[in-house]
Amino acid sequence: MFNQIKTSSENREVVTNLTRKFGLGAENVIARIAIAYSLHSGMQFSPLDVKDSGGKEYSKNVLFGNMYQTYLYILCTYYQIPDNDRNIPRLFKIHLDHGLSLINDEVEKNPNLIGYDYLFDKIKMGLSEIC
Repeated sequence: MFNQIKTSSENREVVTNLTRKFGLGAENVIARIAIAYSLHSGMQFSPLDVKDSGGKEYSKNVLFGNMYQTYLYILCTYYQIPDNDRNIPRLFKIHLDHGLSLINDEVEKNPNLIGYDYLFDKIKMGLSEIC
C-alpha cells in the first residue's frame, strides 16, 4: 500500500528538536508517539488536509517497526474505514504532522518539561480515560 511517509517541511526540525529534548533515541520514537497523541486528541481529518512532504522521511518499517498492524487497526477503527482504504497513508501522515505540532506547542509553552515526566503524564492521562 505504501512504503514511506514524510513529515511536512515545517516539522523536519521539530522531529529532531523533540527527539533531543526527550532523549528518546531514534527519531522514529517521537514520530510514533506523535501519531498516537494526535489520534488521542479526537481530531478527525480529511485526506485532503495533507501538508507538504518536504520533511523527515520514514520508511513504513522504521516508523512503525513490528507495530504496524496495531497502528493500522487503531487508525481504521478511529475512522471506521477498511484496512485497504487508499487514504491510510495520507491519514497517517496527517496525524504524524498534527501530533508533532501538538507536542511541540506544549514544549514551547513550557520549556522546563522533562522528557520522561511529560511522557508518563500523557500515558497516565490516556490510561485513566480507558480504565
